[in-house]
Formats: sequence, structure tokens, C-alpha cells
Amino acid sequence: MTRSHRSDADGHEPRGLRPMAEHYLKDLVYGANDGIITTFAVVAGVAGAQLEPRIVLILGFANLLADGFSMGASSFLSIRSDEAVRSASGLAVLEPYPARHSFATFAAFVVAGFVPLLSYAFSGGGDRFGTAVVLTLLTLFGVGAARALVTRQRWWRNGLEMLAIGSVAAAVAFGMGALIEQITR
Repeated sequence: MTRSHRSDADGHEPRGLRPMAEHYLKDLVYGANDGIITTFAVVAGVAGAQLEPRIVLILGFANLLADGFSMGASSFLSIRSDEAVRSASGLAVLEPYPARHSFATFAAFVVAGFVPLLSYAFSGGGDRFGTAVVLTLLTLFGVGAARALVTRQRWWRNGLEMLAIGSVAAAVAFGMGALIEQITR
């Protein structure tokens, strides 16, 4: 089998953990990164606006499921659209199982996206936002570093890349929450 993220020519899915990880890596990283960042954006926005902690859980879980489903559905539709263009051009189908990619995106989104909510869901108090920040940053680095298991690139470089990009997005979310809170006083 080629080292592509696509299915093999006869439409069979890859077998084994490594071939599956290679095949679905794009979906897993995309879903996990977006899940972490968009959920943390809710957490950071609510914290920046100094709203009640329970608002984090309400908005966070609503975002987690709605945006996770949207990401999965978008993955499905984009693959179906790409395959329709290929078919109209007389080219062979490369990805016969768009629903599997959709599920991979959704699952990665929900699992990783739950991390920023952990300190609010299971903590009785303390610095919930500080804990959410640490957990989010560790997860960003961890998901990025885990890419190296498949790509064979430097784990620390992959981890730092995802951490840096995610940190910028998180800072924007926190800043916007604080700004809107100031504007709407």
C-alpha cells in the first residue's frame, strides 16, 4: 500500500494501527486541533468576560457537540464533493468511505475538545481557568508530538508547532472575551 492518506486502489481500508493512523491522520489532527481550540475559545471567552463558571459548561458542551458534528459533516461533504469532481472528470474514486473520515474528525474533535472543559466539569473550585489553560497547552503539544509517531518527524518540533498555533488562537479568544466584556459594561 502507498503511504498516502487515501484508500488503496480497490477501495479497501488499510489494516493495522499504523496504516490506519497514516490514512486518517489528516482527519484526526484537523478534528483534534479544532476541538481543542474552539472549545478553549469558549472557555477563554467566558473567562475573559468574567462570567460564571457554569456558563463555560453550558456553552462548552453545546459547542463540543454542535461544532463536532458540523466538522464531521463538513468532512463528509468535502470528500463527497471532491469525489464527484473526480467522477465527472472520469477519474477513479480515491476515497470510497467518506463517512469513516467524518467519524474520525468528529471523534477527534470531541475527545480533544473535552480537555478544556475538564477543570470545569470535575473541579470543585480553585483556578479552573488556569487548569484549563495548562491542560489545553499540554494537549496541543501532545497531539502535535503524537503526529511524529506516523510522520517520523521530530516529535518536539511537531508538538511545538501545534502548541504555537493553538496558543495564538487561544490568546485571540481570551482577548476578544475581555474586550467584549469591557465594551458591553
